[in-house]
Amino acid sequence: MKICFYCDTIFTFGGVQRVLAVIAKELSKEHDITILTLDDPSLNDTTMYGLESTEIHYINLQYPKIPFYENIPCKAFSLLYKTILPQNKLFSKWYGYSSFPHTQRSLLIKTLNQENYDVVVGVHVFLSFHLASIKRQIQAKTIGWMHNSYDAFFSIKTSYVGKQKNQFKHLMPKLDKVIVLSKYDQERFLKELNVQTEVIYNPLTIEPKGKGSSEHKKFLAIGRFSPLHKGFDILINAFALFAKQNQDWTLDIVGEGPEEDMLRSLVSKHHLEKRVTLYPFTKEVEKHYESASVYVLSSRWEGFGLVLVEAMSYGLPIISSYLPVTKELLENKGVGVFFENENIADLAEKMKLITQKNNLETIGDTALEYSKQFYLDNIYKQWKELIF
Repeated sequence: MKICFYCDTIFTFGGVQRVLAVIAKELSKEHDITILTLDDPSLNDTTMYGLESTEIHYINLQYPKIPFYENIPCKAFSLLYKTILPQNKLFSKWYGYSSFPHTQRSLLIKTLNQENYDVVVGVHVFLSFHLASIKRQIQAKTIGWMHNSYDAFFSIKTSYVGKQKNQFKHLMPKLDKVIVLSKYDQERFLKELNVQTEVIYNPLTIEPKGKGSSEHKKFLAIGRFSPLHKGFDILINAFALFAKQNQDWTLDIVGEGPEEDMLRSLVSKHHLEKRVTLYPFTKEVEKHYESASVYVLSSRWEGFGLVLVEAMSYGLPIISSYLPVTKELLENKGVGVFFENENIADLAEKMKLITQKNNLETIGDTALEYSKQFYLDNIYKQWKELIF
């Protein structure tokens, strides 16, 4: 079977890219896999996620510049759709065309059809929009794979989809399947938008080779430094409160992104340069898990929280913000504690509480055992059932 994953990027650091690489690599053992990416060809580096040993094909799709006679009416209609027009089924369909103009649409249709794929998977929401808008023109079965939560798409201040909620409602049912990351999201999409979805959790994307230890006395957090997302500002402020009463524990944060200068300034403001260290992303993230004692997820919102599964596979107890998806994954599992979302004082208190526990190793063992539910073999079976 020929399967194509259509994505905006595979050759950059990120959770979506890691999950895509793992699923594509596993499917390539039995099927002909192509990753159709919008990456600049100069970025191609198959060693980034261990793809160099696979038979996966790569196509770097470079969309042409939209001619002005096409661009102007498309932009005009897009503006009208977002401000004046009723966002009904017809206008949402037309908006799908205006936001993905004919010149680009034609190239994607040609690229997909000439390769005779059996299945095409749109990786994330906007690429899934593209597939939905050309569904009738391509021969393959189409799947939209969402990598964020309903709330991240539509509810938070910096929402991904924002005013395109009705476009999602009217376009996504055109696809053969839509995958979401949690049962909570499945319920929200059905209740709010009447969109049927399938739930597949993200798999563990690394192979654990070690185990963290309470003896390190170190908190760990990993993620992109994106504005108002991972909450590393919350974490640093909470650690500053915690550090006033505790002189032993340290904090490592691994990531890159636009908030980096702000986070470094925050560390300096609290005079924590010797106790808080910011590391860049690395292909060898395992060494950070091995040298940690407790993992902290301070996110304001999450689609899934893959780092939680990775941390637990290294036997790390968890402190997590109380979000719908973390509640679904962690509540009553005996793997750690929750704090109230965005509550700095509560997070500091939970950091104090967990460091005073004399059974951190036992909690870590429970977390390690629970993480096995997310091993690739289990998740891959769900993908096979969905595709075939």
